[in-house]
Amino acid sequence: MKTRLPILFIMITLVIDSMGIGLIMPVMPDLIRQLRHTDLASAAMWGGVLATSFAVMQFLFSPTIGSLSDRFGRRRVLLVSLFFMSLDYLVMAVAGSIWILLAGRIVAGITAATQSTGTAFMADISTAKDKAKNFGLVSAAFGIGFVIGPLIGGVLSIFGPRAPFYAAAALAAGNFIFGYFVMPETVTDAIRRPFEWRRANPLGAFKHIARLPGLKPLLTVHLLYSIAFFVYPAVWAYFTRERFGWDGLMVGYSLAIFGISLAIVQGFLIRHIIARLGEKRTLLFGLVVNMLSFLMIGLIPYGWLVMLLAPINALGSVSGPALMAIMSHTAEDNQQGELQGLLGSIGSIGTIVSPILMTQTFSYFISAKAPFYLPGAPFFLSGAMIAICIGIYFAASQRKTLEQPLP
Repeated sequence: MKTRLPILFIMITLVIDSMGIGLIMPVMPDLIRQLRHTDLASAAMWGGVLATSFAVMQFLFSPTIGSLSDRFGRRRVLLVSLFFMSLDYLVMAVAGSIWILLAGRIVAGITAATQSTGTAFMADISTAKDKAKNFGLVSAAFGIGFVIGPLIGGVLSIFGPRAPFYAAAALAAGNFIFGYFVMPETVTDAIRRPFEWRRANPLGAFKHIARLPGLKPLLTVHLLYSIAFFVYPAVWAYFTRERFGWDGLMVGYSLAIFGISLAIVQGFLIRHIIARLGEKRTLLFGLVVNMLSFLMIGLIPYGWLVMLLAPINALGSVSGPALMAIMSHTAEDNQQGELQGLLGSIGSIGTIVSPILMTQTFSYFISAKAPFYLPGAPFFLSGAMIAICIGIYFAASQRKTLEQPLP
């Protein structure tokens, strides 16, 4: 099977998914104030509600979408999601009230919960040794979306606060047409799994997937890693303004440099690192780099040094695909969608918990209440979480009670 065009379709789909928040972020304050006829403070509150609703829907529905793809196939689920995503963005583009916009963000969160299906497709077409490399492409797509989403949204904002919604609708519709012609089906009767509601939710999926030997500690590592790594979008704009006096343009440049570095690492370097170190050592290497990077960011006094360190910081992201590959090896072929759906839900917890945790930590340590001034406190907290991840993985690897040793 020729997989280049289908992989390109998957990459574009995941880019659109990861752009779901960033693309409209630059225009949300103006659009909310337009709909609510209110001040910026109230608009910020509603912006938090809209962002959280999107993340909560991804958390709740990632296992459902993943399980549906195990039953009905990756192609059908992805195409249906893109079709409704396109319609949803059109509805939001013409929304006349905040409640329609909220309903639109809820639907958008559901239709963008297809990372599990895209990753399951990558698992379907991968040999055991290629899984980490192909999962790296998945992460690269999210890195690209993380970079270009806010940039495109900012550029389109000159045409009004509704322009990015029309652009998102067009992207989803165009990719739907592309996928219709190039996307094959990889779920055969040999691996098709019946859909069960009791397993198609985060708790049910965890109950069944966590039974796989050695998986619980890996799921814990994935959760802590997701919360720790989300410190970048959670507090970066606030931290760099407080620490280095950067304006919005400098924040955008720094995120672009980090995102491009992330895409290079995930899309190209990871295959060579995996080939040389193997999945287990790559995971540990990435976790150590992440831990040291967070500590350095918290300590560095000069903004230009942070810019120079962005490629090194991005190198730590190899741990994500390596961890996903290790977990994927523990699941059967007919459980890949369910597993990836659960991982998507766990990742969504990071997008829910991390902004609250990290911004509150940052706010406290720059306030007069703090015992000492420490704007880098969120990054120290993230570094501590990564250190715990390393400890959990080492401890789990040494346990003699596992049914089989961790990879």
